[in-house]
Amino acid sequence: MKIRYLVVMLIILSFVSIFVGVSNISPLDIFNLSEEQAKVLLISRVPRLFSILIAGMSMSICGLIMQQLSRNKFVSPTTAGTLDSARLGILVSMVLFTSANPFEKMLVSFAFALLGTFAFMKILEKIKFKDAIFIPLIGLMFGNIVSSMSTFIAYRYDLIQNISSWMQGDFSMIMTGNYELMFVSIPILIVAFFYANKFTIAGMGEDFSKNLGLNYRQVVNLGLVIVALVTASVVLAVGVIPFLGLIIPNIVTIYQGDHLKKSLLHTALLGAIFVLVCDIIGRVIIYPYEIPISLTVGVIGSGLFIYLLFRRKKYGL
Repeated sequence: MKIRYLVVMLIILSFVSIFVGVSNISPLDIFNLSEEQAKVLLISRVPRLFSILIAGMSMSICGLIMQQLSRNKFVSPTTAGTLDSARLGILVSMVLFTSANPFEKMLVSFAFALLGTFAFMKILEKIKFKDAIFIPLIGLMFGNIVSSMSTFIAYRYDLIQNISSWMQGDFSMIMTGNYELMFVSIPILIVAFFYANKFTIAGMGEDFSKNLGLNYRQVVNLGLVIVALVTASVVLAVGVIPFLGLIIPNIVTIYQGDHLKKSLLHTALLGAIFVLVCDIIGRVIIYPYEIPISLTVGVIGSGLFIYLLFRRKKYGL
């Protein structure tokens, strides 16, 4: 699929997203907005659109980086414990740093997400049986252990409802003033683009990378830092969005190939389009109520995940 088609789809879906909601605003009203309609657009609809685009692009690229570095097409923040570790970090910041601002919470969440991702990569190095399906199963078990720790701590400190809100990804509460932290992802993703070729080389293995003069460990660590920081910012702002970093890179790989730099822009655009579609479906299917984005992405994503599992032999996973 060519870039221009993805861009056109993204523009159309973004336009639709702006005008879908309980408050009745039509495209014709843009030229004659009432005060209330202007507030709805500027305080809710536009911030929601920005957060959807950033979350879709950033989490998809994180999945692409993780798959490249781990050399496994089914590794992502969802199947490597990164999302669960980020959520544990938010819980710890709520317990230990009760007056922490969102940026400080993000730093704590980032530290835990990074530790969790590093732990998974170390586990990956120790496993001799590196089957394409076995590795993500290990990651899911690791994530469940981390999630169980979160649940235990939340239960002890009466924070079950608070942590549940971060477990469920939701854009309905996004408004001006509570999503801007997500913009941290943009410069980080730019760095990822410039390091894309190095990530591609690192994905060919440590020995191969060193023979080409690449500092393998430094590049891998940078990739994990990017994944952890982006994941922390997204989880803090909108919650957990499952499967996104897993299915989008795999779909792009089918028609674009494995070269990370060539597929980076495709992955970002398709990720944003996918989240936009899921969000619009969630907003209209039981209108005027909403289905959380984690549910719509989870249902559609799990179906695509099963499809990819059955397809894996066909495109060499």
